[in-house]
Amino acid sequence: MTVIIAIYEKGVLRPLTPLHLTEHQIIRLQIVPEETRTEADEVLDILVAAGLMRPRPETIPPAPMSDAERRELADQFGRLPGKPLSEIIIEDRGEE
Repeated sequence: MTVIIAIYEKGVLRPLTPLHLTEHQIIRLQIVPEETRTEADEVLDILVAAGLMRPRPETIPPAPMSDAERRELADQFGRLPGKPLSEIIIEDRGEE
């Protein structure tokens, strides 16, 4: 993955640094407005472009749990020692 900075002019994105792409190469672009970026992001871009640092890995959200996994987790929580949360809340409210 390569991170570059570009400027949008007259309907065209123009990179501010040379791109090392082959003619007709298909790429995927992620548009991140400059105002959402921090000075730290700029420093990281410079370090990555200079080859002194690797780009940040993209975070991938965890896959949703299956019904079986959800039931197993609920069973594990049900076997924990102590009072159920509902009983603790009722005691804190002073209800019986």
